[in-house]
Parts: sequence; C-alpha cells; structure tokens
Amino acid sequence: MRFGTWNVRSLYRAGSFTAAARELARYKLHLVGVQVRWDRKGTVRGDYNFFFGKGNENHQLGTGSFVQHRIVSAVKKVEFVSDRVSYIILKGHWCSIIVLNVHAPSEEKSDDSKESFYKELEQVLTIFLSTI
Repeated sequence: MRFGTWNVRSLYRAGSFTAAARELARYKLHLVGVQVRWDRKGTVRGDYNFFFGKGNENHQLGTGSFVQHRIVSAVKKVEFVSDRVSYIILKGHWCSIIVLNVHAPSEEKSDDSKESFYKELEQVLTIFLSTI
C-alpha cells in the first residue's frame, strides 16, 4: 500500500476534487490523509472515496482521507475527533492499520491552542495504545 499526506487547502473551486483525485492516481497512492478547509462532514464517492470531517465555524481547518476505490472495502472505521484530528482504521491481513491524520497548529498560534491540540492528540494515542 502507498500512503501519502497533502495540504490541499480548499476543494471548493470547480474541478478541484477531480484534479486532486487525478494527482493521487498519477502517484498510485492508495490512501492519502488531507488537511483541507471544509464546512461539513460526509463522503464523496468516485475513483477515490473522500471521507471528510467538518472544520471550524470560520471555514478553516478540517481533515479527511482519500481512499482508493479498490481498498475501500478494507475501511473498518473513520473517526473525526475534532477539526484538527481524525483517523481511519483499515482491516489488514494480520492486524488492523490505524492512520492518524492531524492538522497541527503553526508556530504563530497561541501557546494555549498548541497545548490544547497536543493534549487532544495524547488522548487519542492513549486510546490506541490501550487496545494493544
């Protein structure tokens, strides 16, 4: 399997989703975690299924995953923890595969927002580690 990550910024412009899927196919990627500005939660189906979570009220942030249609049957769970953290669990041959997707705050963000983000991330990782 080939994984990737991409900060696509926005998929609102006409043809953006199709162009993104075309690029993913060009690189022969199976699953790509994206950081994207999005204002709703849902799924778009196509050559790549796009699972996306809602960003914040200012139409900022948001995460999602492009999953190639040939492996979409391996998706066990897609969870959007917040506008900055999501994960997808795939059924593997011997064990499950967890792909964590985060949209970390940049350096100029306040210390409080960074601390809150890392605390949330630590809680998610603790949940994963407790299932091992």
